[in-house]
Amino acid sequence: MDYGKLSDSPLFKGLTSREIETILFAVPHRIKKFYANSVISQSGETVNSLMVVISGVVKGEMVDYAGRIIKIEDIPAPGALASAFMFGSRNRFPVNVIATSDGEMLLIEKTEFLKLLMSNHAILVNFLDMISNRSQFLSEKIKFLNFKTIKGKLAYYILQKAGKDKLSVRLELTQNDLADFFGVTRPSVSRALGELEEEGYIEANGKNIKIVDREGLSDLTLD
Repeated sequence: MDYGKLSDSPLFKGLTSREIETILFAVPHRIKKFYANSVISQSGETVNSLMVVISGVVKGEMVDYAGRIIKIEDIPAPGALASAFMFGSRNRFPVNVIATSDGEMLLIEKTEFLKLLMSNHAILVNFLDMISNRSQFLSEKIKFLNFKTIKGKLAYYILQKAGKDKLSVRLELTQNDLADFFGVTRPSVSRALGELEEEGYIEANGKNIKIVDREGLSDLTLD
């Protein structure tokens, strides 16, 4: 295994490939291959292992009550799966995990990973950072899903990117990505962006957005 790939993982942040090799040599683990479109885990399954994507990309998605598939996020290498759900009384996968390409994954059983956390301070701190960041991401995701209108979702996203002071932002996500993130269709996102511009809230030039009416955008997040 190329341990250098794992040095970019948040779990192994600050460690050299040689240090990672030494750590994993002392910890029982296995490498699992996965293939495009295969189901890696299903919502509700118990999280029994730490799972780190070594190569390839997987995605988390959920199905709402109307049967619509909502993509939560893409997880490329060297990201970890369900790190915030390994422990606790409800340690189950919150979403379905699907492979979007061929790849490999590192697995460490929970009991062995717990021993590693207790014996390695750097890994412990990195893991705490990971689950904190995951909780913050999921909190933001819930906010987006709670907005009733697509314009409200877009308004919140733009204002979030702009912060308190900026009058212009560059959208990091494509319209397809925004549609997946919001749980809507791409045409809906495109139409909502057009309406925000027509109604004088923003001026759009490709991915570059100029905020014209900050107060109006803020009001849209209350709809």
